[in-house]
Amino acid sequence: MAGEKPIVYVLLGDDRQAIKTHVANFFSSLGAADLAEMNTSRLDGKTIGINELESAALALPFLTERRLVIVEDALHPYAGRGKQEYRKKFLDLLEGLPPSTALVLVVEDHQKYSSRSGTYWETLNSAHWFIKWAQTAAGRALIIGCPLPSEASMPAWINKKALELGGEFTREAAVVLRDYVGIHTQVALQEINKLLAYTNYERPVTVGDVENLSIRDRQSDIFAMVDAIGNRQGKKALELLHILQEEMDFIPLFGMVVRQFRLLLQARELLDLGRSEKDLVEVLGLHAFVAGKIFTQAQRFNLPALEEIYQHLLEIDLGEKTGGMPGEIALDMLIARLAS
Repeated sequence: MAGEKPIVYVLLGDDRQAIKTHVANFFSSLGAADLAEMNTSRLDGKTIGINELESAALALPFLTERRLVIVEDALHPYAGRGKQEYRKKFLDLLEGLPPSTALVLVVEDHQKYSSRSGTYWETLNSAHWFIKWAQTAAGRALIIGCPLPSEASMPAWINKKALELGGEFTREAAVVLRDYVGIHTQVALQEINKLLAYTNYERPVTVGDVENLSIRDRQSDIFAMVDAIGNRQGKKALELLHILQEEMDFIPLFGMVVRQFRLLLQARELLDLGRSEKDLVEVLGLHAFVAGKIFTQAQRFNLPALEEIYQHLLEIDLGEKTGGMPGEIALDMLIARLAS
C-alpha cells in the first residue's frame, strides 16, 4: 500500500552519482517512461517558493500510484536566521502530504569524523531543525545517506561498480584509477564503463589499460599545470587549465585540482620530516607513478605556500556553493596569480 511507504525521501550527501541513481530508481518505479515523465516534477530549491512547492506536491498522479516531486537544494530557502515561520510552513506542508506523493528532497552535505562521536554530517547533524522533524515523523520520512567514498575505500567502490556492470578490475588497476579520478564517482563511473568496453568485458581491467586511456591525459595535464605553476609559467598554466575546462565539468575538475594540492601538502610535510619517495607510496597509498610525480612537484613548493593555496581552494569551493564568485572564474584567477 502507498500509505505504508515513506512520503518524504531525503537524499543526503555529496555523491552526485549515488543521488542520480536513487532518482533514476524513483523515476523507473512509476512505470513506462512517458507515463513517469507526466507524473514527475523537478524543482530547484534556490528559485521556487513555498506555494509552487505546495502546488506540485499536492497534485494528484495520473494513471500511477504516486506522483514524484524532486527538489534540488531542497533546504536552501529555509537556511539562515529569521526563517522560523517559513520553516514551519514547510514542515506543515510535509506533514499534510498525501500518500500519493513521493517528495524527494536532495540536500548536499558532507561527512565529518570526530574521535569522540565518529562520523557525522557537517550541516544536517542531530541538532538541525529538519533532522529533529524527521526523527519525529515516524515512517513518513526516510533519510538516505549518499556520502562520497573515502580515498581508502574508493578502490573497493570501483571494483563493486565494475562487478555490477558485468566486468572486473584487478586490485592494482582500481588503485591507479582512484589515483587519477580521486573520489569523484561520476567521473569514475564514466571511466569504468569506458575501460570495461575497452576490454570487451572478457578480462579484468589492468593497470596498463587505465594508463593507456584518456584519463591519463587529464591527470598528465593536471601535473603539467602544477609544474607550470611551480616554474612560474603563467601562460602555460592557464592554457592547460582552459584545456581541462573545455573537456571537463567544473566540479570533477576542481576536485582533481584540490586533491592534487592536498597530496602535495601531505608530501611536503613528509619531505620536511626527511621521508623518501617510497614513503609516499606507503603512507599516502599512491601508485608509484603518481607518487613519483607528486614527490618531484612537492620540492618546488614550501609548506606555507601549499597551506595558503589549499586555503584559497577551500574558499573557492565555499563561494561556488553559496552563490559567490563562479568557481571557474575564481580558479582561473587563482592559477593566474600563483603562476605570475
